[in-house]
Amino acid sequence: MTSEVIPALRLTDVGVVRDRRPLLADVNWTVAPGERWVMLGPNGAGKSTLLRVAALYLHPTQGTVEVLGRRLGRVDVRRMRHRVGYASAMLSDRIRPTISARDAVMTARHGALEPWWHSYDDGDRQRAADLLVRMGCGHLAEQQFGLLSSGERQRVQIARTLMTDPGLVLLDEPTAALDLAGREELVRTLDALSADPATPPTVLVTHHVEEIPTGFDHVLLLREGRLVAAGAIGEVLTAEHLSECFSMDLELEHHRGRWWAHAAG
Repeated sequence: MTSEVIPALRLTDVGVVRDRRPLLADVNWTVAPGERWVMLGPNGAGKSTLLRVAALYLHPTQGTVEVLGRRLGRVDVRRMRHRVGYASAMLSDRIRPTISARDAVMTARHGALEPWWHSYDDGDRQRAADLLVRMGCGHLAEQQFGLLSSGERQRVQIARTLMTDPGLVLLDEPTAALDLAGREELVRTLDALSADPATPPTVLVTHHVEEIPTGFDHVLLLREGRLVAAGAIGEVLTAEHLSECFSMDLELEHHRGRWWAHAAG
């Protein structure tokens, strides 16, 4: 007898309505252990809303949400959020600028933003420092978070998502507002992260196929709150699906593990 594989994330018929306006509708999506997903779609497609549902920060209006085998509505979400590593611009804006990069990572141990809210030991401090090294920014451990570049802050945020040994990592547009060099450095970091079998299942939100790291193997395309397509990246990420998603006739190229899209013609 084989044991059932528990998905990291399973959404069934999920919808979100706000002010009588549907933000998501009929979303069915499963993230299996070991998978690396990219979520693509235009502005206003509902990508951040969907990620907040997955991160247990937003209750859907309809449907069911299961994270690591536990169903939303039947568990203490405050405890479950510790099992989900979540990075977003909203969270970054809440981190005090004068806190050190190490403390910004370490405080995730208790889902906090300030080190004096809980007690930490040398093991916590060392783990935070080691995660910064893993993200290629160990030398920034004592630097103030607010003095870091946009790319450095994003790498600190990703290190923070890993502090609690999560079962699922969700990254909401980490390459937004980065210049070309910052974007490529972060994509390289995500390349290495995705190649590490110890990295939990990961979902990355972006607008641009150029920002898809080479190790990501699944893609979800979202338009106006509805799925256009979802599945293995080699099958789903096509010019046809991308054109439908962005309501524009697009051509798609794939070279040396990276993707490029441009207007057709």
